[in-house]
Amino acid sequence: MKVLAISSSPRKGGNSDVLCDQFLKGAQEAGYETEKVRLAEMGLAPCGGCYQCAEKKPCVHRDGMDGLLEKLIDADVIVLATPVYFYSMSAQMKTFIDRCLPRYREIAHKRFYFIVTAADPQHSAADETLAGLRGFLRCLSGAEEKDIVWGTGTWDYNDVYQHPALERAYVMGKTV
Repeated sequence: MKVLAISSSPRKGGNSDVLCDQFLKGAQEAGYETEKVRLAEMGLAPCGGCYQCAEKKPCVHRDGMDGLLEKLIDADVIVLATPVYFYSMSAQMKTFIDRCLPRYREIAHKRFYFIVTAADPQHSAADETLAGLRGFLRCLSGAEEKDIVWGTGTWDYNDVYQHPALERAYVMGKTV
């Protein structure tokens, strides 16, 4: 089984990025094939809405999204990790979701896990973020939301290391 984590934190080693690593560590120890993609390192351009892809032509942006779409199609389990900024997902995650347009119909029958981190300690701080992620899943045939790692109450770089979400992400990865 292939587990693909999409880390949308612009900070390498940021709280949601660390939780991705923990999730994948658990999955790898359980014998699954794992990979993490850091969106901030891909420099994805936003979708321009030209719909060239709808005409079965290549996307006008040549930035690595084609390869990422292949990984999404090949994965069995997909982890979507985002920090919560102003009560919404990161710009990198939203750009990624929009850029799935050319092949979203092929990202079918996948199991999804969400990782959300936020400075606000209340889970409700991620309501809008989760609504956006769930909206994406509604567009994918047979997508199944499995669980959420809540890293709420994390602000500074190392906050997550003292948070219960660190162990939860690891255990969740072991039991995908």
